[in-house]
Amino acid sequence: MRYICLIYNCADTDGTLTPDESDELIKAHLAFDEELLREGIMIHSDALEMPDQATVLRVRNSRLSATDGPYVETKEHLAGFYVIEAPDMVMAKEIAGRIPSARYGAVELRPVRTLTMPD
Repeated sequence: MRYICLIYNCADTDGTLTPDESDELIKAHLAFDEELLREGIMIHSDALEMPDQATVLRVRNSRLSATDGPYVETKEHLAGFYVIEAPDMVMAKEIAGRIPSARYGAVELRPVRTLTMPD
C-alpha cells in the first residue's frame, strides 16, 4: 500500500539552524533517500520551497482567484514529502519515524487512496 509522509516544519524554528546543522540535515535526508531507494520503499520524495513562494488557487462561481503565500495562519508549514510503499500502517509508521526532519517538526502519515471511476 502507498503512504504519503507530509513533513511539516515549525515556523518558529525556520532559519534557526546553523549552516552546519542545515548541511547535516540535508545529508541525513539524502542518505535516508538512498536507503529507502535501496530497500525499494521510496516511490518519490521532494523538498518544497518556503511558503512565501506558494500561490493558492481557488475557483468560486467559475472565477479563478490566486493568492500569494503564505496563505494560512499557522505555526507549521508543509516543507516536503515522501511517497512510500509499505505492507501496512505499522511498517509505514516505522519508516516515517526515521525521516530526519521529524526531529525538528512533524510528519503526517496518511494512506494514499486510489480513486476509480464510478460505474
